[in-house]
Amino acid sequence: MYSAATESLIKQAREIKEEELQKFCGRIFKQLHTKELGGEIVDSLQRLHLIVSATKYAREIPSDLVMKLLMVLCSSSCPEQLQILSSSILQESLPLSIHSLSSDLSQDSRAISHLASVVLSQAGNKEDVMPLCHHLLKILESRLSEGQMSKHALPILSKMISVYPEILTEDQVNLVSRKLVDWLRYASMQQGASMSSGGFFSGQRTRQPAPLTEVDGVVTGDFFTVLCVGQSYTEDQWMNMYTFSMIKSWLLTYDRDGTTNAESDDRSELDSSVMSMVSATSSSSRLLPPKERLREKAFEYCQRLIEQSDRKALKRTDTELQKACIVESVSIMDIICGEDPSYVYRAFPCIKALYGRLNGDLAHAQALLPIAQFYLNHSETAAVDSEAVFRKLFSHCPAEQFNEPMLAFEFIQFCLLNASVLQDRVANYRQSFPNLLKFLAWNCPGLITEFVELLPSLVAPGTAIELLHTLLDLPCLAAALDLQHRSACYQALDRTTWDQQGVKLAACLDAFRQPSYRGLFLYILRPEAGTGDTIDRLKMLHEILADMAESPRVVRCAQVVPVLLHVYFNTVAKIADEKLMNQLLLVLLERSSLLYNIKTFNAEVQKVFSTHLQALCKLHPSLIVDQSRELLDFAGSPANIYSKEDIYTHVVWVIGEYLSVSYDSRCTVELITSFFESLEPVLFEITQVRQSTSPPSFSPRLITVLMTTLAKLATRSQDLIPRASLFLSKMRSFARSSPVMACYSEEDSEEIITRAHELINLLKLPNVAQFVLASSAGGDSPRWHRDTNASLPQGMRAVSRLLHRQSSFLAT
Repeated sequence: MYSAATESLIKQAREIKEEELQKFCGRIFKQLHTKELGGEIVDSLQRLHLIVSATKYAREIPSDLVMKLLMVLCSSSCPEQLQILSSSILQESLPLSIHSLSSDLSQDSRAISHLASVVLSQAGNKEDVMPLCHHLLKILESRLSEGQMSKHALPILSKMISVYPEILTEDQVNLVSRKLVDWLRYASMQQGASMSSGGFFSGQRTRQPAPLTEVDGVVTGDFFTVLCVGQSYTEDQWMNMYTFSMIKSWLLTYDRDGTTNAESDDRSELDSSVMSMVSATSSSSRLLPPKERLREKAFEYCQRLIEQSDRKALKRTDTELQKACIVESVSIMDIICGEDPSYVYRAFPCIKALYGRLNGDLAHAQALLPIAQFYLNHSETAAVDSEAVFRKLFSHCPAEQFNEPMLAFEFIQFCLLNASVLQDRVANYRQSFPNLLKFLAWNCPGLITEFVELLPSLVAPGTAIELLHTLLDLPCLAAALDLQHRSACYQALDRTTWDQQGVKLAACLDAFRQPSYRGLFLYILRPEAGTGDTIDRLKMLHEILADMAESPRVVRCAQVVPVLLHVYFNTVAKIADEKLMNQLLLVLLERSSLLYNIKTFNAEVQKVFSTHLQALCKLHPSLIVDQSRELLDFAGSPANIYSKEDIYTHVVWVIGEYLSVSYDSRCTVELITSFFESLEPVLFEITQVRQSTSPPSFSPRLITVLMTTLAKLATRSQDLIPRASLFLSKMRSFARSSPVMACYSEEDSEEIITRAHELINLLKLPNVAQFVLASSAGGDSPRWHRDTNASLPQGMRAVSRLLHRQSSFLAT
């Protein structure tokens, strides 16, 4: 996170002992008593701040230095840099006496701002900040409050109520609300006075105040807002800006009880046009209680900002300010309409016009989110159709601006905040996951936490299989988005620019523009679900994108897929029916060998598949019979052992565990025999020992799982017991062979021999074996280093001890 030099400084600061710290503080105390407070004292205070802030625990500063720092903090003659450093040091040190701090509250605007930061950081409860609160309220209430003091008092009060919202009484809330109305609505319309030079023979003289202008240069004709432009601003205009910056948090904190439920019900029943007329009259507005009057003036202010945002700004900075004001204004109007439904009818014409103006402009994409939030919250009240708004939002923003990190974060936050409502009321929300995942593919891993929380809301029975394929193809999506983005930047004929990207990337860019591959990329970049669960030529796509497999963006994306798969399977398990479970099992078998070839990606995904294969079969044991043909093909292929041993081992285990008539009456002797005869040659092939045989490349766990599964199947079709016993008797020679001993440890070999011995003894009593090898939830602890899922129950150990003798059938 930090550079090596910075890390070294922090480490030194943390290692400073208490004795050294006290000596250093003494030196600073002497420096602060000198008349000239220059660069040396600034350097010392910066060092002290690093020391006290470098550790998790607070460091103790001598009381005489603390008092001196407080004097510096409260002195109007001290340089501001020293005041800021003093405030920062006091915030990081051991808790001070809050009452002594509160008694030092001065009338200096700059000092009170720094002192308040110390009080808020050291306070433990609202009683500790009460003196500061009363002091701020006196400043705001006084006639002198239009000066510099209010500019500092209002931001402090805003921060205070965010931490202690209950600190203000109802009368105090009304007092502040009245002041906010005055600042918000009645700021002066002339620019602030500015000093100018009168020439060589005259001193400075004050220019005549000039009128304010709009962002397009036209003289302002309505009341002042943050979008009014001037060379300088009066104090009440500054207070107008501060008020707008805090009005949203103020309404959220103190406007919840502005109207009673009965009043809201009565108002909502009135005709909208009548309500609009009543609310709009100036005389009725002045008769409203302070909270409702603030609501009214804030609403008018936001309407004016939205009107001003339609003007063509002369400066780029003003254009950015317009965008920010749109977002804030719509959010404030949303809050006001939530508290008083009568405003909905006044707001919707404005919001609809704003949406019509912005929905085709990608530069205003972030402003569409609060507009969508407004529609989501109030379209039913106003009987307005919002389907087109959300279809546009989910289809265009992610597809066209996936590479905007701030938009991506805010978009996903919007979905998280409204997930339950979106599922119920927005038809295309769950269909839009291919687009939403583009944000993750491009901005990973910054959005992984949000997507872990969001993913369950996107899982639906109708699209669950396609969603699973899409999650598995997420690294391919990252690669395709990268190519799409680069392709848009470079012209096809500009070979020099293309070649500068590297040979491999240039080849991928060429493939991206090939018409023959267009269908593959169109599918992977599709905007919504419903065009098919996956594509037939997926392997070809992996080959085309092979040169992108080491791209940092693709690798980071591959790292989050296993996390999302766990979330996905845990969610599906709660909603899936038998049909969906069967489809999932087929996807697991198919996709276990059809993954983008990224280092460790295949192995990590197969581990997830293995875990949830077991969980799915536990929930629906009939899956084994339903998909017997596919499972026979998979388990009967030794090639699967070498490419995906983990999932193969779990497939063999679930066959032995759940292929039983106790789980499914369709489980016949013929079916059991088919599985036995499919697994028997696999075990035979991998345990053949010849002089030319290379050491086994599979784990001992696979051997023990195969042995146990064959024994389980033999107990359910007892004609198979002699074949199983004969095969098990040969395991000692396998385990003691030179290639195996060279590969496995002594403990591994002994485990294989012990397991074979236990199973042979058990199969001598078929009826007991059938009982012991039946699935049991009360088995003993798993052998963590061998066979996690196939450890035999405790009953098998007991029977093995009873039957144990010097057996002649085990070759020595």
